[in-house]
Amino acid sequence: MSAASTTPLAEGAADGPVQVKTGPSGPRTRNATAYLLYVGGKLAGAAVSLFAVLVTSFFLFRVIPGDPVRTMTHGRPVSPAQLVHLRQQLGLDLPMWRQFTEYCTKALSGDLGTSYQFHAPVWDLITQKLPATLLLTGVAVVIYSALGLWLGTRSAWGHGGLGDKVNTGVALTLWSVPSFWLGLLLIIIFSVGIGPIPGMFPTGGMESGGLTGFAYVTDVAHHMVLPVITLVAVGYAQTLLVMRSSLLDEMGSDYLTTARAKGLRDDLVRRRHAVPNALLPTVTMVFINFGHVAAGSILVETVFSWPGLGGLFYQALSVPDLPLVQGLFVVFAGAMIVMNLLADLLYPLLDPRVGR
Repeated sequence: MSAASTTPLAEGAADGPVQVKTGPSGPRTRNATAYLLYVGGKLAGAAVSLFAVLVTSFFLFRVIPGDPVRTMTHGRPVSPAQLVHLRQQLGLDLPMWRQFTEYCTKALSGDLGTSYQFHAPVWDLITQKLPATLLLTGVAVVIYSALGLWLGTRSAWGHGGLGDKVNTGVALTLWSVPSFWLGLLLIIIFSVGIGPIPGMFPTGGMESGGLTGFAYVTDVAHHMVLPVITLVAVGYAQTLLVMRSSLLDEMGSDYLTTARAKGLRDDLVRRRHAVPNALLPTVTMVFINFGHVAAGSILVETVFSWPGLGGLFYQALSVPDLPLVQGLFVVFAGAMIVMNLLADLLYPLLDPRVGR
């Protein structure tokens, strides 16, 4: 009997010995195949989700009240014939199914259309505003993800204590506060000034203008303080609560009792055993947070007049500028789908049981 094809005979079977295959076609090959099937399924799911986003972005924003042509020509003497000609130029006179097929064909080729309002390609407008959004929300997401993970771990490990009650209470309070209201409150207190508190920060914008070099960097950082605080205050609670809940589920496990029985310090038990096994749900949350980087925060960017994608989306909705609204929606949702896909592909590295 070849060792490459079989292992020693397994005893105790009802009908005699059982041959268990190993070697090239054994468990390792099956696991690799299962992982490839897992990856393929996730990629297929992401592709279906992206197509659903295209369909949703087309039909959803056509129910918004308002006529783009009337809005664009508001206050101008325009004849009915000119209105008809403008509708033909924009393709709004075509049947809905024809508009949809043309939209999907162009979107799949990377053409998101031309903005009604700015008369420029939608993709060019997005790339112009994207750096400001990445800067603001990227810094905020890194801070509140790290803060949520750290405080969530501390709260769970000290479950029921004063620190846990304070952390969860503050987090739930801030999570329930509307971001635009908190932003306005910070502007009133720290930009306008109340009583003895002088105005220390700009009321809005990204820069003062006319500065270069290090002075420009510090000026932009000065403008970022209040919007970043607003995003962090509202955003860290969700990561904290998910991490806390996941770690609490792990704390009653037998392997932690065994680790303590071996004499490991409590800090090592938490850091090397409990936290890694509690990370799966939190990894998804962190990746979703990074998916928010592209979307930014429409309300916060609008309140602080931040020149990013959030403010651009608000301007597009006010017309409504259908190509620009649709393009931004696709970018926002696409970023979330891609980051969720990356989280799914990372799962097997954190827990080998996933994807097998």
